Amino acid sequence: MKKLLSKNKYYVILLLTVGVITYFALLINYSVSPIDSKNTPVTVDIPSGSSFLKLTEILNDSGIIKNRILFYGLAITRQALSSIRAGEYEFNTSMTPSAVISKLLRGEIKTYRVTIPEDLSVKEIAARLMEYKLIDEESFLELAEDEEFLESVRVKAVSVEGYLFPETYNFDRSMSTRQIMRIMVNQFWKRVTPAMLDRAHKLGFSTHEYITLASIIGKESGNSGEKPLISAVFHNRLKRNMRLQSDPTAVYDLEDFAGTVRRSHLKRNSPYNTYAINGLPPGPIANPGLDSLKATLYPADANYLYFVSRHDGSHFFSASLEKHNKAVFRYRVRINSN
Repeated sequence: MKKLLSKNKYYVILLLTVGVITYFALLINYSVSPIDSKNTPVTVDIPSGSSFLKLTEILNDSGIIKNRILFYGLAITRQALSSIRAGEYEFNTSMTPSAVISKLLRGEIKTYRVTIPEDLSVKEIAARLMEYKLIDEESFLELAEDEEFLESVRVKAVSVEGYLFPETYNFDRSMSTRQIMRIMVNQFWKRVTPAMLDRAHKLGFSTHEYITLASIIGKESGNSGEKPLISAVFHNRLKRNMRLQSDPTAVYDLEDFAGTVRRSHLKRNSPYNTYAINGLPPGPIANPGLDSLKATLYPADANYLYFVSRHDGSHFFSASLEKHNKAVFRYRVRINSN
């Protein structure tokens, strides 16, 4: 009887040993074999807080896993059960399961290189980020006016307008709207130095007034070389208590404005319309770039009070209303009549 039990025990151990060896042989072969030969790109989104079981379910539904038991076993041997970063991943079915787990362990989530041009408004920036499905537009615009958030990023204003620095960023879809906006505002404070703010204060501007004027200068021209001249015009007008009469301010708070600023726009009763108000509007009308911010601090040494577009990306500047009216006739009236 003892011999029989001993023999049975031997067979059990033998079967277990063979089973373990077979399993690990299958596991090794599985880990280094391509998912399939179709070379199909697959994008997978792993939500934040997903368990590894949920992860394997998502990968399985996407066609990245052909054998969930072997994949789970491989994950255990790679200690990957609790080390996966949420986010959007790009895989290819020519990859091996081992390569898939390596990518997950490294957290190689898909990033989007997003360029935010100078002088876009908050709404335009939201629309641009929406193109990459990085934010919810409504949440972004709500956060842009959230008092608690603005205080946390040192913006002493009713809106983040003006403080979203135009730059090229690498964002990913695991980032929250709050994270993305915070990154952009933090970049503003990195690029706008204490020395620049000190210069603005010596010129008589608060930080918010400084950013507001820079946003107007930026919207008036994309020509970096002439921004100090445009700055000089506005500085001179402010010193003489003349209205700034900047066309972009007249349409800033219009819903979905696109096209040409018309005479009717200039007559609008708006707190931003510098044809109707004295001094600066209550806040920025866009998010200025570094050249506009610097031009605001260092206007050209010129006595100009007026400028008109030459319709080639540049402007003609005048020191008197008489010369300006002639320039308007030359560059605006004559062109419109042709």
